[in-house]
Amino acid sequence: MKIGKYTFLVVLWAVAIVSCHEEKTSSNKNYSSADYQELDSSAFRLNSHRIRANIVRLARADNDSLQPDSRTRRYYRGGGNFLWIDRQGVDARADSLLAHLHEVEALGFSRRKFRVEEIEADLRRVRTLKVDTGSNALNLVMARLEYNLTKAFLRYVSGQRFGFVNPAWVFNRLDVHEGDSTGKSYRALFDVAMEHATKNFYWAALRKIYNDSVAIFLHEVQPKSPLYQTFLARLKRQSLSPSERIKTLCNLERSRWRLADIPQNHDQYIWVNIPSFHLDAVRGDSVLTMRMACGNVATKTPLLTSRIMRMDINPQWVVPRSIIRKEMVRHVADPAYFESHRYVVRERRSGRPVDLNRLTTALLLSPDHCVVQSGGEGNALGRIIFRFANNFSIFIHDTSSKEAFARDNRGVSHGCIRVEQPFDLAVFMLADKDERLIEKIKYSMEVNLYPPPSDAQSTEWKKPDRSKLMNSLRVNPEIPVFIAYYTLYPDKRGAMRSYPDVYGYDQVLYGWLKNYIE
Repeated sequence: MKIGKYTFLVVLWAVAIVSCHEEKTSSNKNYSSADYQELDSSAFRLNSHRIRANIVRLARADNDSLQPDSRTRRYYRGGGNFLWIDRQGVDARADSLLAHLHEVEALGFSRRKFRVEEIEADLRRVRTLKVDTGSNALNLVMARLEYNLTKAFLRYVSGQRFGFVNPAWVFNRLDVHEGDSTGKSYRALFDVAMEHATKNFYWAALRKIYNDSVAIFLHEVQPKSPLYQTFLARLKRQSLSPSERIKTLCNLERSRWRLADIPQNHDQYIWVNIPSFHLDAVRGDSVLTMRMACGNVATKTPLLTSRIMRMDINPQWVVPRSIIRKEMVRHVADPAYFESHRYVVRERRSGRPVDLNRLTTALLLSPDHCVVQSGGEGNALGRIIFRFANNFSIFIHDTSSKEAFARDNRGVSHGCIRVEQPFDLAVFMLADKDERLIEKIKYSMEVNLYPPPSDAQSTEWKKPDRSKLMNSLRVNPEIPVFIAYYTLYPDKRGAMRSYPDVYGYDQVLYGWLKNYIE
């Protein structure tokens, strides 16, 4: 759209009509041709070239670094068409946007971060003819309106549609890999499939303005999560303390994220909320709840979504290299340590065991060798493991260290999820609750697979009945598993529960949300 040099009379006629309705303190004056002759000056003459030059200057002076801001700058510095202003001035699309921007304080944000007051002031100037030849010259005012409306619009619609913080970007640049002196290699902590604001989204949003679909689009981008309205209502409470307000803001932000899959899509699923230190196995209205232990602050359990596909009973444990380096290498000269824990050192290529009397530090740390703990009693994975595809080699499993479940803070593992009631969870996984199958699982998890050591007080041992033993069982249908992080979340009765920020993720989120607060 091109604004001609002499179209100012049409614009001023339009804004004068609007001002008669909106400027409540003014009298109902009838504008005469003499009035318009007085306005026929450079101060009131619209010039598209001057407006565009002013917009480019505004873009160059804009140092905000958020993605919507860079998209706004790129659009106008690339010569993009005017979106909000035309020969009739600024129409109701701006009012539709302002109606939503007036509500950003209810979202916990600052109106200043969406330039609400500046937009409103410039709209009044245009609609009441309060422009001059200085900082509020008509061409500069129109440039500010065009730029600020687009910037505020993209900030709002991208934030409400996808979230104001990108968790994949934030959490996957949080913990530096151990031993990385450059500080540029990070541990992945967030691997949940979700939608993000792409270049195509921003172009589509700009077309909505151009095609006069602003009001409809503003409605379409609102969050869909059933938790969103719950957290929003909580945020509006006057009684919230500053810390409770921050916690609510962070969980409200989590509810904006458009995840590819959510528990509400399924009748049966596993829900692991890290801050709660509990696992919920949900089937319809029935919920099996148990304590769980997860990764500590240094070895956080990643957030992910997957499907449980198999149960392995009495699994072997391939010891991670980090544990070999930190906890095992100091025992390299003690074969009894390896034997008592049923650790076997093997050549990776051939699988042949290594004589423990010939074990050296170099051999133990060599990538050509691995350490495997035999399955059964005393195994670090316990008597059963629930396997699901993921990029971190983490699983849900039993444990031989039951004492962790008595602690309040159960962040004790290297990343895996340990459960207090593994047998009950195994039965939950079964689509067909066949009693004979359940009994075989129970027997396999309880039987002593190995004779006691020769120096043990009790030497009674009965050889396992191999016909009753089970090694592996497919979970069919596969059961969705969600490993999530909410410091506020409703329990099975719908009551909101508050949990400690065990990994400090709320503080990380709030640090980014402050871009829209302070």
